[in-house]
Amino acid sequence: MMKHANLFYWIVLTFVVSSISCSNPNSKMEMSPDEDLIRTERTRSNDAIQKKDTATLASIWTTDYHCITSRNFQASGRNENRDRFASEFIAKPDVIYIRTPEKIEIFPTWKMAAENGTWVGRWTEKGAKIEISGTYYAKWHKLNGQWMIRAEIFTPLKCTGGEFCDQPPI
Repeated sequence: MMKHANLFYWIVLTFVVSSISCSNPNSKMEMSPDEDLIRTERTRSNDAIQKKDTATLASIWTTDYHCITSRNFQASGRNENRDRFASEFIAKPDVIYIRTPEKIEIFPTWKMAAENGTWVGRWTEKGAKIEISGTYYAKWHKLNGQWMIRAEIFTPLKCTGGEFCDQPPI
């Protein structure tokens, strides 16, 4: 009798866990085609940063793309942001930024989406290894069938290493 009760509880538990994981909106199985496209573009963006490929990076932004960095620097326009990245790649040859989406919400009627996630940046400055990380928000817009980033905001929550972390932005 006890053996059957344990088997019954195991079957019920398995069913409950399966139901929860299948209804998880972040589950790959439940991902909409548009969310999959946005995640693909985010991966392409991360790869472009790793490869220092400003042309590919800029191709993911709208022409009026706006960015607010972790140090409150603001840049508007695809070309200005592309040039800003090119300068940063020269000044910090080992810089890497990785954005990891945690939630993507899509408003298909207006072809817009919100992406929230975490980010980390790493580089060497004056011999010190810098690591800064936090959360970000990206506004996406689907134009001519392609999901593009219209705006991003990066909020720092942690910084370690070197003088960079000791000097908060104004």
